[in-house]
Amino acid sequence: MQLTVPPGLETPINKRLSSGGYQSPEDVLRRALEAQDAEESWTDEERRALSAHIEEGYLQAERGELIGGAQARREIQGMKDNWREAGANPVSEIRIKARAGDRSGELPSSPSDPVGQE
Repeated sequence: MQLTVPPGLETPINKRLSSGGYQSPEDVLRRALEAQDAEESWTDEERRALSAHIEEGYLQAERGELIGGAQARREIQGMKDNWREAGANPVSEIRIKARAGDRSGELPSSPSDPVGQE
């Protein structure tokens, strides 16, 4: 299959390629489609859990319970590294926890950590 990329998409694709996180334009497209598929497959319960987690974060910010940007990036990168090392999909981990009856609205910090524990 040949695909013509409109000029408006070349810039974001090239930006992702230059970040080093992608090997090829096909890799960018593959990962974008995987993310879209994962999002479209979320259940209402999973969406509610994510919304609850976002709301809790917002309330923490209102209370001044914030961490610095550099620390947040380190923690997020650590979670991503853990997920990649375990070969896990973060969306699958959230889905598994939600289907297991966990309604806490918490997201796992890594695939092996129980929900809400760090």
